Amino acid sequence: MQQLLIATNNQGKLKEFRDHLREFYLLGLCNFDKEIEEPIENGVSFAENSLIKAKYYAHATSCLTIADDSGLCVNALDGRPGIFSSRYANGDYKQAFQKLNKELEGKEDRSAYFQVVLTLYNPQNDIYKQFNGRCDGKILYQSCGTGGLGYDPLFSPHGLDMSFGECSLEEKNKYDHRKKATDKLVKYLGEIM
Repeated sequence: MQQLLIATNNQGKLKEFRDHLREFYLLGLCNFDKEIEEPIENGVSFAENSLIKAKYYAHATSCLTIADDSGLCVNALDGRPGIFSSRYANGDYKQAFQKLNKELEGKEDRSAYFQVVLTLYNPQNDIYKQFNGRCDGKILYQSCGTGGLGYDPLFSPHGLDMSFGECSLEEKNKYDHRKKATDKLVKYLGEIM
């Protein structure tokens, strides 16, 4: 069974990847005895930050590595918080929801999308490939549900009459940006392995 490092300490994200990549043996950063410092994410796009993380952790562990960078992009806010989604929330998504709703006051357009870029990086030859996923929807007026990750309770994808925070993982996967990108990754891995 092929071993892959998922470059995250986020147990929720690791679980999502495990659900999508069942035919691989997945390691998280928590599987290493030594603590690995986080890289500085100074890219100007999801693709750049994903590559920074994948390359950094691949070389730190000598493992074939998958890293992602993702975020919530709100059209009425010119794509913000975008690549700064995690910093915008600063670990407190309840406060981030309030901040988003305050910034959207008086705006009719609540359309938004989740964007993700996955990078598969091989430290043996410095070859990498990237996979994109996007889910369009809207920002809700209030948080709904407790499931999912991060901004999920505030986001409703087109075609679903509930937030990602309210739906099951199976339902979420029909729309999810990370699932779309992971499906592309799995197809690619099937072709090269």
